[in-house]
Amino acid sequence: MIKIGCCGFPVKKSVYYNEFEVVEVQKTFYDPRGVNTFRKWRDEAPQGFEFTIKAWQGVTHPMKSPTWKRYKGELKGSKDNYGLLKYTEEVKWAWEQTLEAADSLDADKIIVQLPPSLDWDSHHDDIIKTLEYMRGSGKKLIIEPRHSSWFKEDVYKLFRDMELTFCTDPFKNNIVDVGGDLIYLRLHGIGGYKYQYTDEDLKNLYNLVNKHINTSKMIYVMFNNVYMYDDAQRFKKLIS
Repeated sequence: MIKIGCCGFPVKKSVYYNEFEVVEVQKTFYDPRGVNTFRKWRDEAPQGFEFTIKAWQGVTHPMKSPTWKRYKGELKGSKDNYGLLKYTEEVKWAWEQTLEAADSLDADKIIVQLPPSLDWDSHHDDIIKTLEYMRGSGKKLIIEPRHSSWFKEDVYKLFRDMELTFCTDPFKNNIVDVGGDLIYLRLHGIGGYKYQYTDEDLKNLYNLVNKHINTSKMIYVMFNNVYMYDDAQRFKKLIS
């Protein structure tokens, strides 16, 4: 089975709900506060509509990241201890804020998008301990590495053993199937966020995921580009 959607609401929510079955909430990456707003979204969405969320940057991105400019709240502890999956009390606290947002949306899948600078080899001890801690939440963890050092068999084995999902952009890296019942793809535009996928691109995408469609896996194809709404609609039509 396949679900197609967008990373964020590119149109009015009432319009989006009529077109798709799932949305990935991006607001939680920049600021997980706003539980009342998230509950309102959950209440107004149709029955069966699914929210997935992106983990707060306090878990993944150090304070030097420009994405922090959008956060106006208070922080606990030392600013130096946030991000990069560090095994710190600050990252644990950031994860708890993420979980509150997830629960307010009844979201059981959390996308952990890692910064391109986070290499496996230099940080694997902290990474493993932090991922193990995060697993205790009972949520499905979807990890999106963006450093080449993660794309190797010992990392894939760890993901299998920990029952994690390895997320990729299939136009940048091969689909990494580490077992389990979930494949989660995020499409960021070929060469950049402003890219609009051509009909040929979408046919190629279909060919990439087609071998998994008739298995017991649930496949999520989530568009995250300027033209995400149009591209997701066109891909949905192609699949059907």
